[in-house]
Amino acid sequence: MNDRVLRALLPDPDGGCWLRDLDASGLPVGPAYRAEAPPVDDGVRWVWASTAHAYAAQLQRGVRVERCHDLELTEALLLGYSGRWGEPRGLGAITARRTGAPVPPDPPARAAVPPGEIQGTLFDASPAGPPGSVDDVVEAYADQRRRIAAVDEPGRFRFLVAAESAGALVAAEMGHVGLPWRVDVHDAVLREMLGEPSPVGGPPRRLVELTAAIQEAFGGQRVHPESPAEVVRAFARVGVPVPNTRSWVLQQVEHPAVPLLLEFKELYRIWVAHGWSWLEQWVRDGRFRAEYVPGGVVSGRWATRGGGALQIPRVVRKAVVADPGWTFVVADAGQLEPRVLAAMSGDRGLTSAARAGDLYAALAADSFGGDRAKAKVALLGAMYGQTGGQAAPALAVLRHSYPVAWEYVEAAARTGEAGGLVRSWLGRTCPPPSVSWGDQLGGEALEGAPASDEDPRSSSRARARGRFTRNFVIQATAAEWALALLARLRTLLAGSAAELVFFQHDEVIVHCPEKDAPEVAEAVARAGDDARRLLFGDTPVRFPLGATTVRSYSDAK
Repeated sequence: MNDRVLRALLPDPDGGCWLRDLDASGLPVGPAYRAEAPPVDDGVRWVWASTAHAYAAQLQRGVRVERCHDLELTEALLLGYSGRWGEPRGLGAITARRTGAPVPPDPPARAAVPPGEIQGTLFDASPAGPPGSVDDVVEAYADQRRRIAAVDEPGRFRFLVAAESAGALVAAEMGHVGLPWRVDVHDAVLREMLGEPSPVGGPPRRLVELTAAIQEAFGGQRVHPESPAEVVRAFARVGVPVPNTRSWVLQQVEHPAVPLLLEFKELYRIWVAHGWSWLEQWVRDGRFRAEYVPGGVVSGRWATRGGGALQIPRVVRKAVVADPGWTFVVADAGQLEPRVLAAMSGDRGLTSAARAGDLYAALAADSFGGDRAKAKVALLGAMYGQTGGQAAPALAVLRHSYPVAWEYVEAAARTGEAGGLVRSWLGRTCPPPSVSWGDQLGGEALEGAPASDEDPRSSSRARARGRFTRNFVIQATAAEWALALLARLRTLLAGSAAELVFFQHDEVIVHCPEKDAPEVAEAVARAGDDARRLLFGDTPVRFPLGATTVRSYSDAK
């Protein structure tokens, strides 16, 4: 039997790497050695500082890594668990904390570089690897193993670490493979919506026409519609004060400029974020190669660095077309977060409803007189903290009929209001009150700006944090289920022609030969059920994945 089950790796400045083999307990097996390139993966679990950095060489050589331990992602989880969210997590920082040296800051994140501006992929290795030696990698791994063993639920936390590292492998592979993208279709969509592009790089024809019409609607005022300040002033000059130019505000205003402004806002957003310039920068050789950032949001959801992969407008999805003879299997988990709450809380009534294909309909039949809309408002209100107003009567029914689930989220809210930390099912921990957390559960990028000077114990701030922690325990656990789904699906698809090409929160896309679509759909369903069992044991809660086979992403339901 091969006793070298782990292999530590550290890239060096000359383009090679330093390696050291380890046994199952993490102890070295023989001395460190240098290689011009990482060896072909032979079933070992790789230990390295950062998957995004270290996996690049293997991907470029066509080598697939089976398993890894990502020190940086693991360090972030461990720091968060101990209430030190946001501290440096790189190899240099890990080594400094272990040895008692001053902890250096992490180097700034490398700006995303569109594939058209570099040779190779977005994951080209930088000239030098992380500071330190391969022995520092070995010691950091041993230190993390000791700290993981000391958490309250080490078995769950180990699973979280493994899932996070597996997700990093998937992210790197998806960025390397790329999402199939038809430039001609994208161009046709843009021309249909925006008109001809400007030959000098300015706004396209439709935006120019709308700008003229908006200025005419304001009595000939010179207005740049993309400027909220100018639009607010234009309304004021015609005697229609508005506080801002958000769509829901404008929709309540009666003025001939309003429908023109709403159309302009939508088209301008597409032109700026996914217009011809985006197409030229980000799509090469029929692929859009995004740089995914696992754990980029505090709940564990992914973010992206440049390219806006997680914010592709529905109309632009028409350009996501499978290769000839291939197809997409698109799957998303319906009503994921309510089902996660049912599995976490163990509430008998909610668990029974979560056996059904439509959880809200089951709740309605059980406790809301068949009113599905009222049942949905109640459950979402409980999860997101919307506990007043028109939702109050429905919430009273929910509290009475599903008391265990209600108390689960209420306990998380009370902990947050008191300034405490809450954890996901596997142990991901929310930021402390000293961190600005208000907008961090959603969105594509990690914020993490310092909190305001307002006392975190003030009633308004406490209530806001309670709403955050109430949903954190659910959303972070839903992200863990999704990571487990990805890890299992990646394993089930290994060795086949199928490619994982897109992932967003609770949706996954596999690109595969048409003949393989039934087997891929079956693998997706199996992976989802495996994720359920891995997290929650033999819970009766079901997590149905609605898989569809389509040629274009826009055709997916």
